[in-house]
Amino acid sequence: MTETKEERVHQVFEKIYKRYDVMNSVISFQRHKAWRKDTMKRMNVQEGQSALDVCCGTADWAIALGKAVGPTGHVEGLDFSENMLSIGKKKIADERLDHVFLRHGNAMELPYADDTFDFVTIGFGLRNVPDYMQVLREMARVTKPGGKVVCLETSQPTIPVFKQLYFFYFRHVMPLFGKMFAKSYDEYSWLQESTLSFPGRDRLAQMFKEVGLTDVQVKPYSGGAAAMHLGVKESFDEESRNVTC
Repeated sequence: MTETKEERVHQVFEKIYKRYDVMNSVISFQRHKAWRKDTMKRMNVQEGQSALDVCCGTADWAIALGKAVGPTGHVEGLDFSENMLSIGKKKIADERLDHVFLRHGNAMELPYADDTFDFVTIGFGLRNVPDYMQVLREMARVTKPGGKVVCLETSQPTIPVFKQLYFFYFRHVMPLFGKMFAKSYDEYSWLQESTLSFPGRDRLAQMFKEVGLTDVQVKPYSGGAAAMHLGVKESFDEESRNVTC
């Protein structure tokens, strides 16, 4: 019987969870931390606000959000891998962030009411879901009017030569790193497929608009190897604005 994408991804993350943080640093050459820091700066999170991190993994972004909103704020992290969440829960306990909560759940059907959070984020997780548009619709649904939906994700470089090097790296080098550092060649070979098949940043910006988000901002990082997309949930009578870079 053929596995669904959701089943395959679940198996991958249930296996690689112990080395996930190390591999993120290896694969991105530590750049993912700088990308997230810049994204947080652009989000302008304030004390006392609320946030949800979808596909939160081992909770690094949920923790950053928790520190930004402070003890008067509220942060939720959601992921479908219990093993990944177990790592995140330990980190949160170590940081003593009593206002950050992790929940086991499905990004395709977020277990939250409409208009709940000031920010809804997803970091390096959208490429792994079965239906990109469904997850974006769910993220927009649970965001408050005036709130922000933010995606930080691998992207598709457009610069000649660098583009070819990028694709070579993901197809051939990343799986080898997975074998060397995480003993998981097959899992990282599969993850590179999800990365290379993910929409480019222009298409993703259009998808943000299609789920009703406005003021869509796009910020490429490291020559387009990754990109931030940020959109605002406005009232239905608001006119959509142009994408800015």
